[in-house]
Amino acid sequence: MKILAIDDQQLILLSLEKRLLELGYEIKTADNGQKGKELFKSFQPDLVIVDINMPGMSGLEVVKHIRVEQGSKTPIMVMSGNTNEDVIMDGFDLGIDDYMKKPVSLNEVSARVKRILGDNKTSVKNTKETSDRMLQEYCVGVVIPCYNEEERLSGEEFRNFAHRNLGYHLCFVNDGSTDNTLEVLEGLRKGNEDTISVYNCEKNGGKAEAVRQGMLHLSKDPQLDYIGYLDADLSTDFRDFNDLVKTLQTSDFKIVSGSRMSRMGANITKESARKIISMTINLIIRAILRMPFNDTQCGAKIMDKDIVENMFSKKFITRWLFDVEIFIRMRKHYGRKKVQSLICEQPLKRWIHADGSKLSMKDSIKIVGQLAKIAFHYNT
Repeated sequence: MKILAIDDQQLILLSLEKRLLELGYEIKTADNGQKGKELFKSFQPDLVIVDINMPGMSGLEVVKHIRVEQGSKTPIMVMSGNTNEDVIMDGFDLGIDDYMKKPVSLNEVSARVKRILGDNKTSVKNTKETSDRMLQEYCVGVVIPCYNEEERLSGEEFRNFAHRNLGYHLCFVNDGSTDNTLEVLEGLRKGNEDTISVYNCEKNGGKAEAVRQGMLHLSKDPQLDYIGYLDADLSTDFRDFNDLVKTLQTSDFKIVSGSRMSRMGANITKESARKIISMTINLIIRAILRMPFNDTQCGAKIMDKDIVENMFSKKFITRWLFDVEIFIRMRKHYGRKKVQSLICEQPLKRWIHADGSKLSMKDSIKIVGQLAKIAFHYNT
C-alpha cells in the first residue's frame, strides 16, 4: 500500500517516513503543498497524510484539490497542531477521514493508518523503541555549547531525548576544546544525523561566541520555529526545558527564560558561596537593565526564531554575560515598556549545580567588572 505524507517540517517527515517504511508501506513525502499535489497525481497513493499549517499552500487547499478538483475519494488524514475547531470542521466538510492533533505518538499514527487502510496484516508493535516517540507540534533547535566536556557530557541522555521528541534538533557547538570533546560529539551524532549536528569552532571564543555561532547556524534552517540554548552539563532538566517551549508556543512572548528561584516543590541547589555572589550580581544586573529580572544567567532559554538574527548578529562584548546583553538588545529594539511583555521568566522545577563548572569563583568576581563594561557600552 502506498502513502503520501505532506508536511513542511523535515524533522516530522523523516520520522514518519521511517516508521511507515518499517511497517512495510511504500511512502513518498513532500515538504510543501504544491509538490504534494504533483506527487498525488503521479504516485496515486492509497492514503494521504497532510499538515494544515504550511506556507504557500495550506493543507486544506491540498484537501480541496484532491476532493473537488480531482474528484478523488482517496482517504485523507490530517496531522496538525492546529486545534481551531472551525478549521477542523472545515476539514471534515471537505471530506477528510481523520484528524490527529500534534503532539501525537508514532504508534497512534500507525494504528490510525492501519485502521483507515483496512490493513489487517500489518502489526503495529507497541515496543519501548516506538511507544514514547512523539511527533511535536513545532520544530525546535537547541544549541549546546561545549568546551572540554569529554568527562561530563551525558551523551546517552541527549541521544534519548532526541530519539523520543521528534521535532527537536540538538546542535552541539565545540568551542575549540583541547580534550576529546569533538570526538565524543561526533560519536554522539553518528546514527542520529537527522536530529543531532555538531558545529565546530577551531578556536576557543568563550560561551557567548559559541552560543552566538550556534544560534545563527540554526536560524538558517527553515523548518525550525523556535531556537534556544541549554548547558551541556544538563543542570537544567530536559522536562523543564520542554515546559519553557510549551509556554512560548501558547503565548505572545518572544523569549522564555528559565529561572532558578528557590521555592516550595522545586529542587534548586547551589553552593552557598555561589548563592551569595549570585544574589549580589543579580542586584547589579537589575540596576543595569532597569527591568525586574530575578535570574538572567540561567543557561536555559528558548526564543522565537524571528528575533535570533537581530539579537545575535553582532558579537557580544563579554564571554559569559551575553544573556544580559541579549536583554539589553531586546530593550533597545522594542523599548523598555514593551519588552517586559515579550520576555517571560519561568521558574524551573529542578536545577543542580554540576561539578566541574567552567565558571570559577575568581571569574565570578570578574563579572562585576564585565557588568560595568556592559553598562558603559550599551548605555552610551
